[in-house]
Amino acid sequence: MQWESLKIFCDVVRWGSFSRGAQENDIAQSSASQAVHQLEIRLGVRLIDRSKRPLVLTPHGKVFYEGCKELVGRYQELENRVKALEDDQNVVGTVRVASIYSAGFIHIQQFAQRFHELHPGAYVKLEYLHPTRVLESVTQGHAELGLISFMNKRNDLKVIPWREEEMVLAASPRHRFANRTSVDVSELDGETFVGFDHDLAIRRAIDRFLRQHEVHVKVGLEFDNIENIKRAVEADSGVAILPAPTLDGEVRAGSLAAVPFQKHRISRPLSIVHRRSEQLGLTASRFLRLLQSGADSATTQTSARAAASIDGRP
Repeated sequence: MQWESLKIFCDVVRWGSFSRGAQENDIAQSSASQAVHQLEIRLGVRLIDRSKRPLVLTPHGKVFYEGCKELVGRYQELENRVKALEDDQNVVGTVRVASIYSAGFIHIQQFAQRFHELHPGAYVKLEYLHPTRVLESVTQGHAELGLISFMNKRNDLKVIPWREEEMVLAASPRHRFANRTSVDVSELDGETFVGFDHDLAIRRAIDRFLRQHEVHVKVGLEFDNIENIKRAVEADSGVAILPAPTLDGEVRAGSLAAVPFQKHRISRPLSIVHRRSEQLGLTASRFLRLLQSGADSATTQTSARAAASIDGRP
């Protein structure tokens, strides 16, 4: 029985799909299906009920999957650690990371690129999801690491503070605040606002910030992601409070202005999460270390950018 077939079976089950399992192993869907079928012939039992979507394990399949998942994980980790003994940079495999959309696509991609440069045999597979789905992806084992904001403590997840991002006022270049070097939160009273959906933690944090300073805004539009909010602000639908790093591209292009707050500040805490019940493998551990080593510089750059704007420096 080939180890590769066991891994294919585990990936098919993990994703509930032959096509996704095939993608994980860079093979055709028909090859993944054939690999699982050969396992079923060898065992003499049906492992997967193919008549249902998503795929459902049979009772035999559940027992086989639980054993295979542990075997495959332990073998991958053993192979990785043996190779790393010979060469500390010889870390191989893929670490799966689920991230909220606004964690900074370019910034995270830079970490992924740097990781591959340090470890040519290792890759980072990024998936951008709604915050709820980020947590589901990690808890269900689809991703080893998750990147999420305003994370509360949980018994099933280890929460590692990553970095704090200064939040600023996002405004159209035509808005009266656009050319200001800073703005006091009290000046937002009565402004038309583009906000996040009510069920998001970042929306609750912004609402709390405004209430603390007795500021009332008129929320005209609500979205579940930063990209849509930025497009609405560009179209003069209102102003918004957003993490400064997420506005870098628009500020450079001149399509949005990012105006820091004066005395009263608000920031967005980003955290890294992973399952408490499972020890991270070597590849995921090394990528986690890289993320943590880059957190301080990212926070410093954000703070410096905000300070420069307040002082009127470029």
